[in-house]
Amino acid sequence: MNVGRPRPNLWKPGTEFTGIDKRPVAGPVRVAPPGPKGTGAVGLEGDRAGDVDHHGGDDQAVYAYAGEDYAHFNALTGREFGPGAFGENLTTAGYDVNAARIGERWAGPGGLVLQVTCARTPCGTFRGWIEERGWLKTFTREARPGPYLRVVEPGHVEQDTELEVVHRPDLDLTVAMYFRAMMGERDLIPRLLESPDIPPSEIGYLRGRYDEG
Repeated sequence: MNVGRPRPNLWKPGTEFTGIDKRPVAGPVRVAPPGPKGTGAVGLEGDRAGDVDHHGGDDQAVYAYAGEDYAHFNALTGREFGPGAFGENLTTAGYDVNAARIGERWAGPGGLVLQVTCARTPCGTFRGWIEERGWLKTFTREARPGPYLRVVEPGHVEQDTELEVVHRPDLDLTVAMYFRAMMGERDLIPRLLESPDIPPSEIGYLRGRYDEG
């Protein structure tokens, strides 16, 4: 579990701050719906988005990344990435978060329910933060993005919190598929648009990406 406060953004012209610098905390930390995008509010108490036009809000309230995917990139690059390095709130273990389906729900302590909404896509801030030559191409090629989640019911998380998948939609539309569609495989977009769980804010963007092709 990782949170952070905005810091100056040195890598993305026109964006003054970034919230990518996340650090592990023990918790417990309150998790609740942050409200609409544009304020910098996110799901975890003590956390904040810096680039308020592109991050935060209900549909990107929480970002999860798998420890197994960190191990993959560590082996690939020779680096030692660990919890929070990619800007995630929840560092998971024992579950393939990229195989999670859009609309899938995870339950946790205190009545917490999270719902998978979409995949993270890489940006110039992420590239600059990681400081790895060719990083965006590498991250895109490996297609291990991790999901964004909305908060359906508030609760709390702490270190070693167990989350349980309590709902898995029938449509096999995964986080990895969403990422691939956004990063160039436009033929996947019509399938994604079949999902009733795609956030309205993402539908227009997906249609725009499809029309570009």
